[in-house]
Amino acid sequence: MTSGVLQISLDQPFKDQKPGTSGLRKSSRQFETPHYLESFIEAILRTVPGIAGGTLVVGGDGRYGNRRAIGVIARMAAAHGVARILTTTGGILSTPAASNLIRQHQATAGIILSASHNPGGPDGDFGVKVNGANGGPAPESLTDAIYACSQQLDGYRIWGDVSLSLDQPGQQTIGALQVQVIDGVDDYIALMQKLFDFDQISDLLRGDYPIAFDAMHAVTGPYAKRLLEGLLGAPAGSVRNGIPLEDFGGGHPDPNLTYAHELADLLLKGDGYRFGAACDGDGDRNMILGHHCFVNPSDSLAVLTANASLVPGYADGLAGVARSMPTSAAADVVAQQLGLPCFETPTGWKFFGNLLDAGRITLCGEESFGTGSNHIREKDGLWAVLFWLNILARRREPMSQIMAEHWSRFGRHYYSRHDYEAIASDAAHGLYDRVKAMQPALVGQAFAGRTIATADDFAYTDPVDGSLTSGQGLRLLLDDGSRVVLRLSGTGTQGATLRVYLESYVPPSGNLAQDPQLALGSLITAIDGLAEIKNRTGMDRPTVIT
Repeated sequence: MTSGVLQISLDQPFKDQKPGTSGLRKSSRQFETPHYLESFIEAILRTVPGIAGGTLVVGGDGRYGNRRAIGVIARMAAAHGVARILTTTGGILSTPAASNLIRQHQATAGIILSASHNPGGPDGDFGVKVNGANGGPAPESLTDAIYACSQQLDGYRIWGDVSLSLDQPGQQTIGALQVQVIDGVDDYIALMQKLFDFDQISDLLRGDYPIAFDAMHAVTGPYAKRLLEGLLGAPAGSVRNGIPLEDFGGGHPDPNLTYAHELADLLLKGDGYRFGAACDGDGDRNMILGHHCFVNPSDSLAVLTANASLVPGYADGLAGVARSMPTSAAADVVAQQLGLPCFETPTGWKFFGNLLDAGRITLCGEESFGTGSNHIREKDGLWAVLFWLNILARRREPMSQIMAEHWSRFGRHYYSRHDYEAIASDAAHGLYDRVKAMQPALVGQAFAGRTIATADDFAYTDPVDGSLTSGQGLRLLLDDGSRVVLRLSGTGTQGATLRVYLESYVPPSGNLAQDPQLALGSLITAIDGLAEIKNRTGMDRPTVIT
């Protein structure tokens, strides 16, 4: 056995594409190739300020490769002079819980091991994400610097063979590095108890109010079991698929109506449950369901904003609210009526982080099943579940009634996202670039019985630091407030994903009880004709409709 710092030479630098806003996501097989993971970690440790003598929070969603990666990171951190690593039993750490630990322990940074909602296992995906000292995703300036460093590596430093145990809490050392293994659930629960009325929620759940929470064999299982069945008294079995598995039980840990269809069937077709929810692989996304009622994520942010005064942690009022550009304008209408500032940002939680750090907003959310607040600097799936349960415990009304009353006050934003996944990159970019080139000529043209008022590629000037972010999505804004947005997503590891966002606003006096896909039918037909989606992708229908 070799101990001490080893210098490993590389035949060539780390050659890979630039990581996206959610970090580096690749196949599990790619991360297992010699020196691949180590090269990226080396670039992180060389680039993040304050690494020597600092504290790192490290953990992940339990997918295949999680434990091995934690061991590699610890050995490399020891070789780079890191003073302490804070990790968790089993290496299980949700992304929101990691954000909380970074902030609570004033860590230099965090390294979160997850590919979010992507499948896991040897034939699935793996990912590495860096979070900054504020607990949020690293700013683009830092991720750019990490990538630039990775392109010039001629080697990396790592401590020799060391066995790291993650099975129970305790202290271990690798050279001068202190590795502290803690229970990853306790600190998160303590934070939630500061925000929500656990007595009220418990009174609801201990009554005749059956719920179903699907952890999708991902990271939130231990958190949900302790919270919902333990502290709050929901019956045993309320948490489904609660044991994290390396391959997520062969499933796709994405909480939507397609991949969490068993849960959706329980709530939307059955009669036994009053509330349902699910979270994704790393615990930052959420899906909310009521009895025969699906809550669109855009509507969820709007309802939380409208009812925030019912929740102890937000009873003193909100500083403002923010949404990502693809998210519907439902929160905008609420904010306007409540006299709150409202911001429209690019996709990516770091933009919310700037606003949160500056005290400009309290709540924020995105259409891809992510909502959060100023309690951390990430979206937080279980936080959203508790927020909804607290509202339900206070109002004592069915969720469908809460939604109907919300629409009768603020109007309804019929909204849907159509995802076309694993498209050949050339076809996806050809479609996108063609529509972008057409945009100047589209203004004033008829579209789905309306007129195109604006056609642009969304750009954002950050009101906090003045930075400009451009190229965020092709928008067609129509004269009646409806819109269609096209974006290419980089969260997949095979091909490209085309996301089509459709939105039509109906005021309180209009028809508020239509099926969303029917209400959006003319927009769906019109954008398919304009962008030639079926012809260019070869797909008759989207992979996922939400």
